[in-house]
Amino acid sequence: MMRILIAVMAAMMSLSALADEGMWTFDNPPQARLAEKYGVKLDTAWLDRVRLATVRLEGGCTGSFISAAGLILTNHHCGEECIAQNSTPDSDLVSNGFLAGTRDKELRCQEEAISVLVGTEDVTARVAAATAGLAADAVVEARRSELTKLEQACEDASAKAKGGALKCERVSLYQGGQYWLYKYKRYEDVRLVFAPERDIAAFGGDPDNFQFPRWCLDMSILRVYENGKPAKTPNRLRFDWDGADPGDAVFVSGHPGNTDRLLTVAQLELQRETFMPFWLMRFSELRGRMLQYSKTGEEPRRTAEAYLNGVENSIKVRRKQFDALLDPALLEAARKNEQTLRDAVAENPALASSAGAWDEIAAAQRVWRAILVPYTFIEGGAAFNGTLFGYARAIVRAATERAKGNESRLAEYTEARLPAVLQNLQAAAPIYPDFEVLRLSFGLERMREWLGPDDPLVRNVFGNDSPDALASKLIRDSSLADPAARVALYEGGQAAVDASQDPMIRLAAIVDPAARALRKIYEEQVEGPVQRGQEAIAKARFAVYGTSIYPDATFTLRLSDGAMMGWNEKGQDVRPWTELGRAFERATGAEPFKIPDRWLAARNRLSMATPANFTTNNDIVGGNSGSPMINAAGEIVGLAFDGNIHSISGSYWFDDRLNRSIGVHPAYIRVALEQVYDAKALLAEIDSGH
Repeated sequence: MMRILIAVMAAMMSLSALADEGMWTFDNPPQARLAEKYGVKLDTAWLDRVRLATVRLEGGCTGSFISAAGLILTNHHCGEECIAQNSTPDSDLVSNGFLAGTRDKELRCQEEAISVLVGTEDVTARVAAATAGLAADAVVEARRSELTKLEQACEDASAKAKGGALKCERVSLYQGGQYWLYKYKRYEDVRLVFAPERDIAAFGGDPDNFQFPRWCLDMSILRVYENGKPAKTPNRLRFDWDGADPGDAVFVSGHPGNTDRLLTVAQLELQRETFMPFWLMRFSELRGRMLQYSKTGEEPRRTAEAYLNGVENSIKVRRKQFDALLDPALLEAARKNEQTLRDAVAENPALASSAGAWDEIAAAQRVWRAILVPYTFIEGGAAFNGTLFGYARAIVRAATERAKGNESRLAEYTEARLPAVLQNLQAAAPIYPDFEVLRLSFGLERMREWLGPDDPLVRNVFGNDSPDALASKLIRDSSLADPAARVALYEGGQAAVDASQDPMIRLAAIVDPAARALRKIYEEQVEGPVQRGQEAIAKARFAVYGTSIYPDATFTLRLSDGAMMGWNEKGQDVRPWTELGRAFERATGAEPFKIPDRWLAARNRLSMATPANFTTNNDIVGGNSGSPMINAAGEIVGLAFDGNIHSISGSYWFDDRLNRSIGVHPAYIRVALEQVYDAKALLAEIDSGH
């Protein structure tokens, strides 16, 4: 027993040694450590104000309110889809930038929604009671049913409350150790107010991505509306235009998308041996095809740009994640930590029910390894890459699911989620047929290659067509580019779907039985056993460590603490900030090192000593893009937009020596608005808060 206690204490000391890491929920920030290290006490008023001023972009980013009239600061790359969708061949807002001189000129972001976390409720006990004593194959459905019931009850109650209707979402923390309801105020009318040219927003392009030094003005400004008027948002953040100094405490409030720091060794091995190689092969080839397509003309370049940028960024992330998984130190550390906890479980009779959890998860990984490829192509939709198929699947599945009781539906189609489905179908976003054909034909080719031409579903989908011919026919003969056609099919329900001769609807209907069968195998033989095992491990982890560790990221609101600082790269100290002048020195006149004409014209009136980008040791990952970087007074001292190359391994572990976050300095933002874009009215609103 003494040996186990010593091992547990050593593991806890290891956690303490990395104490600056962590993406903490707002109900459990590390207050004692923050007070000791930074002399900062984040009281309830500070936490509440920051929480209510931080917003989630449902497209996958973060932002913050910067005026009482709904202005939101986020990244350019977070708003790029909206910017691109409001562009035309004659008005390329991505290339040329955009400033709405007056509010009536602000442009609608058709597919974006903004959420603000206004409350949380721990429902762990309710979920545990609903699944207690059930057989393994019944757990997933019972849990889903209970969470759907809780979500709907939450929304129904909010509709009658004084504050108005809320969106309630189920949230799993500590890999099923806790279940919560997160309650959001949702804004569905989002408009573009300002965006700089992409040449300055993403200066350095892919070569500089995840590198430092950087000089990116990666910002855009949006506004939320209610009932056709700018929303009232009194909880907003002010700027400290001088920013932080080296060593100053910096907090990041945002929505980190996903981390896998609590995975078992068996799960990490599957990521390393199967998932990552498969993913990288597919997307590397897709990137190559899109690059070639982009070079065929100005319009292909424009229409593919936003999607290609996302693919290139994702490939770089996956490559570095794969590097981390190939690092023997990661797996060795995971094995030691796992064994320490397993030994503690073996020595504690109260934790006996957790003893088999790791083996149960390992068995589930063997099933997942066997079905991963067909699941990815068919249920995951990789074979049908494109916007139109996404619409078709949503229409076909919504028809089936809406005929069921709410608690029996797939989670994506419960009453609480259907408004988001309908908003997406209604969005008048442009469709680019040639680009859609490229994406779909690629997915179809890869499905036929990996599943084989004799696979029954492959034969059924292709008939006698080639991938190119089939993709062209599906895209060009479909009516789903028209929002009115999509909404009519959705509202017509199963009868409309059955009667439709739209080729994309027919494809989705053909694929759906096989996709649902794979999903059922996954839920019953992979997801269910994994969730049950993770819950048992979470019980053991809580018994040993309590909540002194933070949960993995889940695209829910978190707080990260750190300080402005550089790092040492191969014996060379990296200064934690850059200055504007160096961007002009690096400029070549050609992308991705091109300074926009508007900046060249303003050069003589700009201070070349203006801070541009800076680094901190905050623990962030994807989803934190657009997060406000805040000082102890709760003022914005930066805008998070990236990390250095070492930060990518943060999906699996955090190294305080090397992992760095990168932000846009507020002085850079002010210089841009004031001296380059002549955005005086916008800056006045930000400064006054009204």
